[in-house]
Amino acid sequence: MKEHRNAARIRQSGMGQTVIIGVLLAIGIFLLPGAVVEQLDAGGGENIFQPIHPSAAQTVGGRDQGRAVRLLRQDGRVEELTMEEYLWGVVAAEMPASFQPEALKAQAAAARTYTVGLQDAAKPKHPDGALCDDSNCCQAYIDRSAAEARWGANANSYGEKISRAVAETDGLGVLYQEKPIQAVFFSSAAGRTVDAVEVWGNSVAYLKGVDSPEGDEVPNYRSQVVRTSEEVRQAVLAKYPGADLSGPPSGWFSELEYNPAGGLIRGKVGGVALNGSQMRQLLGLRSASFTVAEQDGTFTFDVTGYGHGVGMSQYGANAMAEDGADFRKILTWYYTGTEIGPLWK
Repeated sequence: MKEHRNAARIRQSGMGQTVIIGVLLAIGIFLLPGAVVEQLDAGGGENIFQPIHPSAAQTVGGRDQGRAVRLLRQDGRVEELTMEEYLWGVVAAEMPASFQPEALKAQAAAARTYTVGLQDAAKPKHPDGALCDDSNCCQAYIDRSAAEARWGANANSYGEKISRAVAETDGLGVLYQEKPIQAVFFSSAAGRTVDAVEVWGNSVAYLKGVDSPEGDEVPNYRSQVVRTSEEVRQAVLAKYPGADLSGPPSGWFSELEYNPAGGLIRGKVGGVALNGSQMRQLLGLRSASFTVAEQDGTFTFDVTGYGHGVGMSQYGANAMAEDGADFRKILTWYYTGTEIGPLWK
């Protein structure tokens, strides 16, 4: 939150000037904690007034520095990091550092929440309780030196942005009924996120589909994949040997059912029933928001967005931040019915 204070200018003349200025300054110092600032609410577009208060990092008070993370690296080493150090590497790896500060804060809080969920799981993903740096298993992570080398001339400014995003959300996460959520996130949506049940088969109260404002400003937002019928045949039979692909290719895909945003909910290939996520993985597509067309033995898949589509869209978060939303509004928008608060005392 940006805070602005108007400096009072006192002009007095005459022999009592020094005394009067001293009295006024004393009164000003006494009244300062009650000062208010005007802020435009990005959601409803109305003006609200709130007391001036310290930053989120000052309010929470160094919680990240007091919590440890054991990080399993690809070479088998386990590093001991503070939560602050770990989250810097996660945010740098998971979200473009050029994004808006409030989007980076949203990513930091979501990643912190996801990390706590992994740490507190009854059955950890790794025997020694560590979190790995594989995004397909736990979360992506990059060393500071590697990130700075990748950023080049922007290394200092980008590094500072991420440090602020972590510090200004210190210890904060996303809660549902006072418990940390599974704060899953992905790159970009085709206008709307999807319910968890469409992807993983389980309904989750806070993982519901919501509108997402990103669009063609996203790199590779629209992509196209072309496969020969033989390539599709081999991919399907390798995964589902019982599929019936004896007929013409034009009939291989059937009963395709889409959600309002154009994401595939379910369909059949060779008579095998799959959900959109399974179909996406089978065909190697960037998302389950795709259409399929066949002509002369060649399949063309037109795809929109990137990722599984559940939870927070990173490019959507950035679009919301550009429109004035802060990280709290972003997170509570993408995670239905949640609130933002400390993850531990």
